[in-house]
Amino acid sequence: MELALVLPALVLVVLALVEVVAVARVQIELLGAAREGARVAATNPDPADAVAAVQSVLRMPMSQQVRVRVIRPAVVGRLARVELVLAHRLAAPFLGGVPLSLRASASMRVER
Repeated sequence: MELALVLPALVLVVLALVEVVAVARVQIELLGAAREGARVAATNPDPADAVAAVQSVLRMPMSQQVRVRVIRPAVVGRLARVELVLAHRLAAPFLGGVPLSLRASASMRVER
């Protein structure tokens, strides 16, 4: 009898933990892609190359959905910055596909 009362709550907690892990994984992937884009932006003046580097790091569905912003000054020593924004939906059915906006950014000094 007690198990019947506790089991639904336990299932909800486990599903929520799975969602948190999934969102954390996507956030870590975004951060890695932003760092790669910043590396390319610091050494290459063409922002399209930094965008391509970001997209090559991300898995296929994310690489097409992510918005990439590259800020690269022409002055050596200034910061080149890559900012990513991804519209993500939680998959758990009890959350109804709640939308999240995940963001990541990275900066590196312009080398040439």
